[in-house]
Amino acid sequence: MGHGGNVIDELTTDHREVEEMFARIQAMTGGGQQLRDAVDDVTIELVRHSVAEEQYLYPAVREHIEGGDRLADKELADHGRVEKLLKMLENTRTDDPQMSPLLQQLMDEVAAHVQDEENNLFPMLRRACTAEQLDDLGDKIRRAKAMAPTRPHPAAPDTPAASKLLAPGVGLVDRARDSVTGRGKS
Repeated sequence: MGHGGNVIDELTTDHREVEEMFARIQAMTGGGQQLRDAVDDVTIELVRHSVAEEQYLYPAVREHIEGGDRLADKELADHGRVEKLLKMLENTRTDDPQMSPLLQQLMDEVAAHVQDEENNLFPMLRRACTAEQLDDLGDKIRRAKAMAPTRPHPAAPDTPAASKLLAPGVGLVDRARDSVTGRGKS
């Protein structure tokens, strides 16, 4: 969850971790609790990552990159689609025939988003920001992930101000629920 380094290093490491989680899910031969635990783990990671990006990365994109509003809006739309898929997966039994297609759709959406960020957005950000700005953003991203919700909330506002205000409280409730149920302990 917190790896250290500048914002690009932090988020790229998150991307690799999610790819590893997807590979483990694809390698599973059955469903049941093992699949539910794996889906919960990837959900937790993706929600934390998304909230942190929405709070700090995309405002920086808007501020520092020419055409940043358009880029940030596109990334937020990607997040919206992923969050809706995560909510559907959360409500889908592992033996439901829709589980596999939903998982594949999630993996495809996330892969496209990762590729876009790493090939386009991150290089532009690296050119537009100083090393100190990138380091500061990395610190902010790590703090945001630590306080972020762990469950999808597709109806929650994705503006930075609203997210910074609401996410810690929602995150606290999510982590309390996770603690009681044992979710995310695999």
